[in-house]
Amino acid sequence: MADSPNCDLKSLSPLQLFERVTEQGEKVRALKAGKAPKDEIDAAVRMLLSLKLSYKTTTGQDYQAGLPPKDLELINNGTAKEEDEDLVDPWNVQTSNAKGVDYDKLIVRFGSSKIDTDLINRIERAIGQKPHHFLRRGIFFSHRDMDQVLDAYENKKPFYLYTGRGPSSQAMHVGHLIPFMFTKWLQEVFDVPLVIQLTDDEKYLWKDMTVEKAYEYARENAKDIIACGFDINKTFIFSDLDYLGTSAGFYKNIVKVQKHVTFNQVKGIFGFTDSDCIGKISFPAIQAAPSFSSSFPQIFNGKENIQCLIPCAIDQDPYFRMTRDVAPRIGQPKPALLHSVFFPALQGAQTKMSASDPNSSIFLTDTPKQIKTKINKHAFSGGRDTIEEHRKYGGNCDVDVSIMYLTFFLEDDDRLEQLKQAYTSGELLTGELKKVLIETMQPLVAAHQERRKQVTDEIVQQFMTPRKLAFEF
Repeated sequence: MADSPNCDLKSLSPLQLFERVTEQGEKVRALKAGKAPKDEIDAAVRMLLSLKLSYKTTTGQDYQAGLPPKDLELINNGTAKEEDEDLVDPWNVQTSNAKGVDYDKLIVRFGSSKIDTDLINRIERAIGQKPHHFLRRGIFFSHRDMDQVLDAYENKKPFYLYTGRGPSSQAMHVGHLIPFMFTKWLQEVFDVPLVIQLTDDEKYLWKDMTVEKAYEYARENAKDIIACGFDINKTFIFSDLDYLGTSAGFYKNIVKVQKHVTFNQVKGIFGFTDSDCIGKISFPAIQAAPSFSSSFPQIFNGKENIQCLIPCAIDQDPYFRMTRDVAPRIGQPKPALLHSVFFPALQGAQTKMSASDPNSSIFLTDTPKQIKTKINKHAFSGGRDTIEEHRKYGGNCDVDVSIMYLTFFLEDDDRLEQLKQAYTSGELLTGELKKVLIETMQPLVAAHQERRKQVTDEIVQQFMTPRKLAFEF
């Protein structure tokens, strides 16, 4: 960032100005912490005041850390919402577009970076193999600081992975597998430690369930996560209800985050109201804490400077925007992120999957017959009303759920492209396309069920026991 106050600030958008003020504030704090010369600190402070003045002149608002300008203010639990715009936050995803959320707009709104061809090629060079099809197909489409993670990896510096699951029900659906499938691949190709947070405390606070039921769901969901094939020697899975009471490092980081985020900020980021319980208001700090290696002294030997990479759906980004804002102020590296698109409901990308609606998705407990029935009966079609029209005009791959699901789960790029072309041309009918999806999903779910049967309560306990992993720090 340029330090000259003569730079042209008028051309910057309110959000860009907000980011410039935030960056300059971090620089001032770093100079003070490093006991830089007084004239250097004074010059940085003058620049900060100049930026704040420009921000107020442009927006009519005083700068507040963690609160973007009101034209893009994070409202309704963490998202900008205007007429006909998508609503995306940690609890809600709504769109009026049959194609689904406009992710290019979301990147601009959230201020993240697009995963482009250059970054994918760099990942390929770093790992020496073809990138995961989730990257190649844009399923993971956005990032924050992935280039820094690659810098660290190429310079033999360590990093670790962190992802999570909110255990709101006993049965997970296939969409829940997406971050874990990708995280497993990342762990294997980079050979790094992984921590998986089960936010059973969050579900107790938000849902109508007991603490005991939330913890029970966490243990059951852990079995599905373990069944994805994670290495027990490199992976630590923890329940907040368990781990928070046993790790001083974890709780210290929670308190540090809590001290540096005001009630006003957390209301702006997450949309909390005065009637929300204080547990909700304090929870974001608990989801932030695993971003810092000192939360896991048994794994990282007390080291605090190890960067974290978080693969997650982009609806979780508000938590980590807050975390990245706080990190420099508590002497921690900012976590990097890889964002995925949302997994569509069977009824189409406009609708939301629900654990209370068994027909909204394919669940990991479904039988082959149930999978076939759900796809044939409920999978939204991009086909035409009649066979004649379909043969003449072809199907719409942009809204067809079978194509969407195959994009996630059919690994053969050539086969997927053939299906898209055949469907678009009208050569392939909707029923034939659904048959391909059924034949793809039935063995995938059955194989998962077989692996899950092998996961005993004892194995779950081993994964969830705080311990040293197979790495030296």
